[in-house]
Amino acid sequence: MAQHLIACLVRDSPGVLHRISGLFARRGFNIDSITEGPTAKEGVSRMTIIVQGDEKALEQVTKQLNKQIDVIKVSDLPPLDSVIKELCLIKINAHNQDDKAKIMKYAETFKGKIVDANPQNLTVEVTGSPNKLSAFIEMIKPFGIKEMSRTGITALARGPKATEIKKDH
Repeated sequence: MAQHLIACLVRDSPGVLHRISGLFARRGFNIDSITEGPTAKEGVSRMTIIVQGDEKALEQVTKQLNKQIDVIKVSDLPPLDSVIKELCLIKINAHNQDDKAKIMKYAETFKGKIVDANPQNLTVEVTGSPNKLSAFIEMIKPFGIKEMSRTGITALARGPKATEIKKDH
């Protein structure tokens, strides 16, 4: 099964996220990641949904999404032709200066930044591809991860191609 990135432009109204995620659940699809946020157009939100499935299943889900009253546009984003990013905040145990120095060096290597520090731990913000974040997490695991939060993937098509709103919604 292949991983698919689905971008949806939807009306920004109560219950839309619930209805969209329910559609996936009713069809037996596990959502690997879902993010939602406002767009430049007032009243319109963008959802980025990551699911596993074959082409036939993707086609069915796309058809069902397009039938939803709150869905304005649905696009399948090819991973190689898309900019894909995720944010991760990680609170890492750092009980001594040597640990802190190593964690700071790893954060620098992964273009992360220290966003909080205290005598017991450091909180690092890392942004990038899911693989980059996973690699950073593996690198710092020996120190002990006290707490972690990943935002989920967001993506846009590369180049001039865009998920445009053709009608006024």
